[in-house]
Amino acid sequence: MNKMHYSDITIIYEDNHLLVVLKPQNVAVCPDETGDDNLLDLLKEYLVESRKKPGDAFLGLVHRLDRPTGGVMVFAKTSKSAQRLTESIQDGTFEKKYYAITVGVPRQNHAVLKNALYKNTEKNEVFCVPIATEGAKLAALEYRQLSESEGLALLTIKLITGRSHQARVQLANIGTPIFGDLKYGNGKVTISSNLALWAVELRFPHPTTREMMVFYIEPPEDELPWNLFSVPSII
Repeated sequence: MNKMHYSDITIIYEDNHLLVVLKPQNVAVCPDETGDDNLLDLLKEYLVESRKKPGDAFLGLVHRLDRPTGGVMVFAKTSKSAQRLTESIQDGTFEKKYYAITVGVPRQNHAVLKNALYKNTEKNEVFCVPIATEGAKLAALEYRQLSESEGLALLTIKLITGRSHQARVQLANIGTPIFGDLKYGNGKVTISSNLALWAVELRFPHPTTREMMVFYIEPPEDELPWNLFSVPSII
């Protein structure tokens, strides 16, 4: 991967409390064992440069996206904002919606999926397991099918919980893995392309004013497989 600069990151909104950005696909959210450029460090560099003050800048990571997933993310610029955003996540007023394109069409147009998930941290892989499995965590999401094309389905997904790799694992578990997901494709996904999972909308109360903030970013409409669908602008 080429060396990145913070100017490569699209900033959607910024005030004294929040920084909302477009996370590029295949970029890590925070530092990991690969040592690759990551969104958190790049945005801290941006804050230091924009403030023109020496020293490190605070930036709170309150939610995550998998490395292959692109879309909208919010960071907290103060510890108080981070605390209040975390509280919003815990009380359910912080809502995350995604688009996904699956290989295969789900049997039901609309469903709530609930599974116990276990993460193998050494392999960075998540599995559906029996609920009594030690270390397993309950995961739930709601999906609706919007359309289908050439054996693929466009879904909108609302995450009810925020587990690692959740949407990828749960959709693969019902036989419809996400397009481009070689890790969880169950042999159905053979095309190496960007993962067709996109964080399309964030909705949460502002940490200080409590005004409801809504941010929406469409997936890359000129890329496969998004270009096979007419993606709605509002979900």
